[in-house]
Amino acid sequence: MNRLPQAASTTPRRARRPLVVGLVVVLAAITAFLGYRVAESSSSSAAAAASSALRGDHRGGLGEADGVVPDGVTVFDDTTPAVAELDPDLLKALRRAATAAADDGIKVYVNSGWRSPEYQQQLFREAVSRYGSEDEAARWVASPKTSPHVSGDAIDAGRSDATRWLSEHGAGYGLCQIYENEPWHYELRTEAITGHCPRMYADATRDPRMQ
Repeated sequence: MNRLPQAASTTPRRARRPLVVGLVVVLAAITAFLGYRVAESSSSSAAAAASSALRGDHRGGLGEADGVVPDGVTVFDDTTPAVAELDPDLLKALRRAATAAADDGIKVYVNSGWRSPEYQQQLFREAVSRYGSEDEAARWVASPKTSPHVSGDAIDAGRSDATRWLSEHGAGYGLCQIYENEPWHYELRTEAITGHCPRMYADATRDPRMQ
C-alpha cells in the first residue's frame, strides 16, 4: 500500500523529461536562427560597402573634371567635361542623332566621353586587376597615349535602347561602332554618312591605332 504513491510521483517526473529536451531543442534552433540572421546582416553590410567602393571610392580623388560621368548625363549636357570636351564635330553629330532618336522616344545618355590621361590610366589599372593581365585588359581599355577617349574622339553611349538605335541609324550621322565587343563605343566616321561604317575590329587590340 505504501508503494503506490511513490510510483504515482515517479511517472510525472519521467513525463516532464521529454518536455525539457524539447524546450532545449527549440531554444537551440532559435539561437542558431538568430546567429544566421546576424551573420547574414554582416555579410550584406560588407557587400554594400564593397559595392560603394566600386562605384567611385577607388578613383583616388578623380572626379568630373577628369571625365567621370554622373548618372543621367545626356549628349546635350554642356556642363559636364566628359561631354563638353568632346571633339566639336563628334558632339554635333551626336546631338543631331540624339534629336532624331528623341522622336522615337529614346534618350542618348553618356556613360563615358572625354577622359583625362589620369582617369584613363586608372581605368587601365583597374582592367588589369579585373582581367588578370595587361594583354587581356587591352581588349577593353586603351592606354592614355592611344585612347580616343583622351583625345575626345569617342563616346560610350548609355542605355541599351540608345545603343540599339545608334546601331541602326548612327551611320547616317557619321557615328560608327568601332569594336565588336563594345556595342556602346562610337566614334565619328563622316564617310559613313554617304557610304557605310568601316568594318569593325574584334576588339581594341586589333586596332592599328592602339599599337
